[in-house]
Amino acid sequence: MKISKAEFARRRRHLMAMMNSNSIALVPAAAECTRSRDTEYPFRQDSDFLYLTGFNEPDAVLALIPGRKSGQVVMFCRDRDPEMELWNGYRAGPEGVVTDFGMDDAFPIDDLDDILPGLIEGKRHIYYSMGHSDHFDRRVMGWVNQIKSQVRTGAKPPGDFTDLAFLLHEQRLIKSAGELRLMRRAGDISAQAHVRAMRECRPGRSEYHLENAILHEFGEHGARAPAYNSIVGAGANACVLHYTENADKLKDGELVLIDAGCEYAGYAADITRTFPVGGQFSPEQRAIYDLVLKAQLAAIAKVKPGNTWNQPHDATVRVITRGLIELGLLKGSEKALIKSEAYRDFYMHRAGHWLGMDVHDVGDYRIDGKWRQLEPGMVLTIEPGIYISPTNTKVAKKWRGIGVRIEDDVAVTATGCEVLTAGVPKTAGEIEALMAIG
Repeated sequence: MKISKAEFARRRRHLMAMMNSNSIALVPAAAECTRSRDTEYPFRQDSDFLYLTGFNEPDAVLALIPGRKSGQVVMFCRDRDPEMELWNGYRAGPEGVVTDFGMDDAFPIDDLDDILPGLIEGKRHIYYSMGHSDHFDRRVMGWVNQIKSQVRTGAKPPGDFTDLAFLLHEQRLIKSAGELRLMRRAGDISAQAHVRAMRECRPGRSEYHLENAILHEFGEHGARAPAYNSIVGAGANACVLHYTENADKLKDGELVLIDAGCEYAGYAADITRTFPVGGQFSPEQRAIYDLVLKAQLAAIAKVKPGNTWNQPHDATVRVITRGLIELGLLKGSEKALIKSEAYRDFYMHRAGHWLGMDVHDVGDYRIDGKWRQLEPGMVLTIEPGIYISPTNTKVAKKWRGIGVRIEDDVAVTATGCEVLTAGVPKTAGEIEALMAIG
């Protein structure tokens, strides 16, 4: 299961159709990153570059040149090198990127400084996203300055820079049918991993046991990496939003919060479930859990075309504030407490974010200062939570140290929404039943 070569070509054509005439777009690939001395982190391609090419090698540059008669889509990549390929794996080489990836023209990356200035010269506009790579920023400015230095000989430097992200990230925000198929698969694999963690959880094990069970499940189904560092926080650790040490023991009577999702074929899943280490919620844990679930379901009901980005979040705020009043954790009128944001002592983040090739995916949340409307093809997370710090002396001791978050991935459809991660239990009763089976 993958994106077709035809879809990558459509993406490039769509982007070039939005570019000004007599322009060029530059998109660099990711570089390999050193982990320690002579070892590297596993390579992960730059999302923009991958979105437009499907090419998964480092040290490459894509140039889109609308109207170029000898080929509008040009790539610079590593040349074939049998000796290096023997040690580090096969390379496509310039011929391969033309044949297998649909580029119109290709050159060795070692020729970049000789060829690219000539492709830039005479163009009025450069589409390029500054600020992501200092090294490549300097190279781009060096090419432009090289052209400027030759003005007296008739060279024409570009007149302006335009942030490529303005066009490309709006394009990435709306997912195609092919992308949604991959995201469903990522959601299914991640859901199976969460189910496995629930089944393998028991007092006396460590948080990292569950983390590794999840990673193993990812790999068993072809997802070679997590989309982000997994969070496995038991007890008070569940109240730390980005806890990733994952080293403490699992204790009976505590909850464990797991926020984990795989990356499959370049697309991320993002799921959070919270469940009792010993398989049974206490009355206080169940009360908080049911309140968070109620808030999440209310937010999911607001995910449909025409509603705005903030409506799901606002729904969670209303449900959580009302519920905290009913439980005695907040005192006052619902309207006044919402206005003063008193709920933020317990619920301090928003209800979600865009999801796609990046776990916190690209795309603006506001247009001209107003919350944007939801459209079919957008994918977002819905993840309300309640976190009661163990040091919160404003509440009764029985509530302290309870942290609950419930998160699913939701695609906007023509008539409403589709939960892409529905394969993992979510109600307290379903979770207890699953854990009882083991």
